[in-house]
Amino acid sequence: MTRERASARDWLAVAAGTIGSFMALLDISIVNAALPTIQGEIGASGTEGTWVATSYLVAEIVMIPLSPFLVRLLGLRNFLLAAAVSFTGFSVICGLSTTLPMMIAGRVGQGFTGGALIPTAMTIIATRLPPSQQPIGTAAFGGTAILGPVLGPIIGGWLTDNYSWHYAFFLNVPVCAGLAVLLLVGLDHERLRLNQLRNADWLGIAGLAIGLGSLTVMLEEGQREMWFESAMIIKLAIATVFGFTLIAIGQVRSPQPVLKLSLIFSRTFGSVFVLSLVIGVVLYGVTFLIPQFLAVMAGYSALQSGQVVFVSGVPALLLMPFLPLAFKYLDVRVAVIIGMVAIGISCAMDWSMTADTAGGDLVGSQLVRGFGQIFAMMFLNQAAISAVAPEDAGDASALFNAGRNLGGSIGLAMMATLQDRQTFLHFNRIAESASANAAATQEWFGRAMAGAAGEAGAYRQLAGQMLQQATVMAYNDLYVVLAIAIAVTTPLALFLRPIPSGTQMAMH
Repeated sequence: MTRERASARDWLAVAAGTIGSFMALLDISIVNAALPTIQGEIGASGTEGTWVATSYLVAEIVMIPLSPFLVRLLGLRNFLLAAAVSFTGFSVICGLSTTLPMMIAGRVGQGFTGGALIPTAMTIIATRLPPSQQPIGTAAFGGTAILGPVLGPIIGGWLTDNYSWHYAFFLNVPVCAGLAVLLLVGLDHERLRLNQLRNADWLGIAGLAIGLGSLTVMLEEGQREMWFESAMIIKLAIATVFGFTLIAIGQVRSPQPVLKLSLIFSRTFGSVFVLSLVIGVVLYGVTFLIPQFLAVMAGYSALQSGQVVFVSGVPALLLMPFLPLAFKYLDVRVAVIIGMVAIGISCAMDWSMTADTAGGDLVGSQLVRGFGQIFAMMFLNQAAISAVAPEDAGDASALFNAGRNLGGSIGLAMMATLQDRQTFLHFNRIAESASANAAATQEWFGRAMAGAAGEAGAYRQLAGQMLQQATVMAYNDLYVVLAIAIAVTTPLALFLRPIPSGTQMAMH
């Protein structure tokens, strides 16, 4: 007989899963605002410093799809306790770091253990709450999960400005201590199933580590290394293909593959996966574009840019109390289309920026984008679980989360590459259209030479203005690309399966 009400212990378990996932998502971006200070204190160059952020993301993407196998092997409580304790330890290593290798080692450890906390949170909601209360747990969790990445830069910047960058990592110690207590109280002990090691899909496990790790590094470093002009990028591409080949062999040969990739080839779940991938592209792409644009055009600090990015999290806070009702009365296909259209509209609102655009001009689009994200992501969670059999929920959750994070890596790589290329393209077009013999050009040069350091100063001033305009035009192009990606994939929402009454909700 189905329970009507969850116990206090059930809610403690849900709180544990939500807090763990929140901390893991927060730590993706918490170092962004503090990165210049960290680089200076550990003696890292700008290029080397990016690995403080990249190493976490690479490790997390590798761990997320491995989580279902490790839960089966260790049991949910043992797995999460090990992850929480290890996450705390690696956070301390990061906070005590005095060299780049020490920092990267700590961030890799954080990524692996944090990646373990993310996909298991909604599994707890599905197994510990009755269907009638699952929308409450899902809505509360969804709000904090969306807020994690946007709160990171603000918290990291505030701690760095008022205390020290070390506290951006030490902050995890008391939180994870409380998390461990909640896990011990809220979850039941399970026996280890070490016999699963004998029949494990070792080819698939190796393939996930090699393939996803290499692909993520390739996407992160591709633009800096000029893509396939670099021997390193070529080697990473070969390693990616090799890793995915191992995964494919494991899918065929292993009686229980490490991850059930065949789910992606189902029309319904495949649509969910592609939509989550595109949302990841937009979500992480925009969090890259806004700080970059405001820093270049308006001279914003990382903390000021982070405050603008945070505006997109406001709708999540406001809509959280109403999401359970929305789950009950709104068709999942309608809800996802509403969310995707809102995200597309927000991109359209930003594709006409000028050199005078400041943070206040982006508030409206950020609010619309936040509304779209909460709707699209939360209902996609539920569409994903209704698309698979109950025994495949863990694999579906891992694929859903991995798809969103992989989309983030693709988005960041795409934004960086297109930004450079479009800026170069627009600069050349502006230069071609500026005729030296035109009366307007001659008049401008006359005024500039009078106020600048002669002819050379006037040329520098002109080049600076041309570059500024080319840069703005490139950023506008990027928002057009994101809007097109949303428009092309939104019809996939029509393939989603309506959520049956009483369906368990087990995703993030």
